[in-house]
Amino acid sequence: MSEALFVVNAGSSSIKFKLYRVAGDDIELMIGGAVDGIGTRPRLRAKDGSGTVLIERSFPVAEVSNASQAQHVLGDWVIGQIQDVSVIGIGHRVVHGGPIYAAPVLVDDAVMKTLETFIPLAPLHQLSNLEPIRVLRQRRPDLPQVACFDTAFHRGHPELSDRFALPRALYDEGVRRYGFHGLSYEYVSQALRTIAPELADKRVIIAHLGSGASVCALHGGRSIETTMGFTALDGLPMGTRSGSLDPGVVLHLIEQKGMSPAEVGHMLYHESGLLGLSGISNDVRALLESDRPEAAMALDFFSLRVAQAFASLSVSLGGVDALVFTAGVGENAHQVRRSVVERLHWTGVSLDDEANLRNAGRIDAEGSRAAIFVVPTDEERMIGQHTLRLLRTSSLTEPVAAL
Repeated sequence: MSEALFVVNAGSSSIKFKLYRVAGDDIELMIGGAVDGIGTRPRLRAKDGSGTVLIERSFPVAEVSNASQAQHVLGDWVIGQIQDVSVIGIGHRVVHGGPIYAAPVLVDDAVMKTLETFIPLAPLHQLSNLEPIRVLRQRRPDLPQVACFDTAFHRGHPELSDRFALPRALYDEGVRRYGFHGLSYEYVSQALRTIAPELADKRVIIAHLGSGASVCALHGGRSIETTMGFTALDGLPMGTRSGSLDPGVVLHLIEQKGMSPAEVGHMLYHESGLLGLSGISNDVRALLESDRPEAAMALDFFSLRVAQAFASLSVSLGGVDALVFTAGVGENAHQVRRSVVERLHWTGVSLDDEANLRNAGRIDAEGSRAAIFVVPTDEERMIGQHTLRLLRTSSLTEPVAAL
């Protein structure tokens, strides 16, 4: 009987999952899917490694109204799919590791308590990340679980990149720039070693553009600086999040508009970004399909900020050798990529329009000053690899029968 790893990537309204067969020091995809529409239109869907649909089933809202119920539904289904494998552990994406965790860690009671203290730093994500861990620890307390952190890839930044211009005591207490989307950046950085080994260790800037969005500068395959900071609100405008904001606006909303901190937080996390700018949708696809001027303005605003981030981070690197687009918008919205790169034309970079239109892997035009790539990200594979390495260095690899 072969060994397998289960990977969970939980969000506020969905739980993505993958089951990997362990193959020596690597992993092979067996099943991948998601429970989405949690609390609104719940649906479980999954495919095997070859793309064959295994299940696509909807549920009444009352049966899958929260992440805990979704994890139970998912676990019950997966049990029936793993008769020929023994699961040796579960890997989880956890957005915030705070100033404590700079690498994946085996989860125990103390770790869970610590991770719960970071919920205010990532309220949209951290609680959702921790709920499946809690459910699975209750369901299978003997099954080792590994937390893999989005912040970990950015640890080790130069102090200049980590600091805010605030009193040092706050920095010492942990008020600093952490950065996020690290699992995605780490995966893309590794992928570049196969796609473009001659560039992988050079000056690379990666844009993770999805519902959440950020940009990261890498040198030698390591994060040097990134647009997100203390929380996942910073940097680029996102689907519903504001991105960078004059802190005076927050003071104004509280002091002059009479909004409570909770009301301001809700607005900045849930009512801002592309949704707030357009008044139409937080979904780039819907905005691209719309003929309303507000949609075009929101997309222009987003593209401008991405281009500005590319330019700003090139200063930290002393130049740039490759630009990379990844995640849902970065991989699929050729209009957004074109709009971003056109704003960088003054730097000497240019697109091959035909390659960009078909979402090719490399989309720079001949003579472009920097290479431009589109690289699909795979956070779950990165989590699986981290989980396997950590379990292999521990004694907690006894297989268990079910989830």
